[in-house]
Amino acid sequence: MPELPEVETFVRALRAPLVGRTITAVRNDWPRHINVPPPAELIRRIAGRRVQAIDRRGKYLVFTLSDDETLIIHLKMTGHLAVVPADKPTDPYAHTIFELDDGRELRFRDPRKFGRVYLVHNPADVLGPLGPEPLTDEFTIAELDARLAGRKRVLKPLLLDQTFIAGIGNIYADEALFHAGIQPTRRSDTLTTGEIAALHAAIRRVLTMGIEREGASISTYVKADGEMGDMQNAVAVFRRTGQSCYTCGRPIERIVLGGRSTHYCPHCQR
Repeated sequence: MPELPEVETFVRALRAPLVGRTITAVRNDWPRHINVPPPAELIRRIAGRRVQAIDRRGKYLVFTLSDDETLIIHLKMTGHLAVVPADKPTDPYAHTIFELDDGRELRFRDPRKFGRVYLVHNPADVLGPLGPEPLTDEFTIAELDARLAGRKRVLKPLLLDQTFIAGIGNIYADEALFHAGIQPTRRSDTLTTGEIAALHAAIRRVLTMGIEREGASISTYVKADGEMGDMQNAVAVFRRTGQSCYTCGRPIERIVLGGRSTHYCPHCQR
C-alpha cells in the first residue's frame, strides 16, 4: 500500500498537469470506488470544477476544487494515478476517470478495487480522525511523548494506527523502529525518554528518505510516470528476512504482529 512518501510523490507529480485545469466529466465503471456522495451525485457536482491545489493528508490525496468542493482519493493497496492523453487506450483497471478541459484525463487505476474516492464540502468529514503529520514542525518529541502517554500497546501496530500518526505503513514502521534501535514487540508504555526521542528522529528520517527517493517500489507501487521509486534500495530490514543486517551482520528476522509481517534485527533492536 502506498504510504506517506509514495502519496507525496504522486502529489508532487500531479500538481503541474492538474492545478488550473477544469474537470469536465467523470466516468466510472465500479460504483463502489466512490465512497461519498453517490456516484451520480459526484458526477453531477464535480463537472466544471477547477483544480485549485493538490495536497496530502496522511495517505490521502486532497484536491481543492472551486465552489467549495474537495476531492479526496485514497489509493489503498494497488491504486495509481496518472494524467494521460484522452486518446490513449483505456486500461481495464482504470475504474474512475476524470476528463479534463485540455484533452487529457486523470485515470485512477486500481486492480484490487480497494481504492476510494470522496467529494465533500468539509474535508474533516473524511480526514478528521487522522493523527498528526509526522514531518511538520508541530510534530515534536514532546508531541510524540504526549501521544504515547497512557497507551499500553505493542509499538508496531500502534505506528500503523492512522489515528495515532498519519501516513506510516508497514515499510516505514519497520524502518523507523530499526533506526531507533527498538524492537517492534516493545510496549509503548515502556519507552524511555531517550527512546522516544530516537523514535521521533527515526520516523522523520525514514519518511524524508522515502520522499527523496520517490517511494519504495517493493510491491506494485510505481510513480505517476510509470517509473519505479528508489527507496527499496535503501531499506534496512523490510522484506530482508534471513539477509545480513547492514549494521551487525546478523540475519534479519520476520514475525507477524497485528496480522502484518514485521522485519527487524534482534541484535540491533533491543
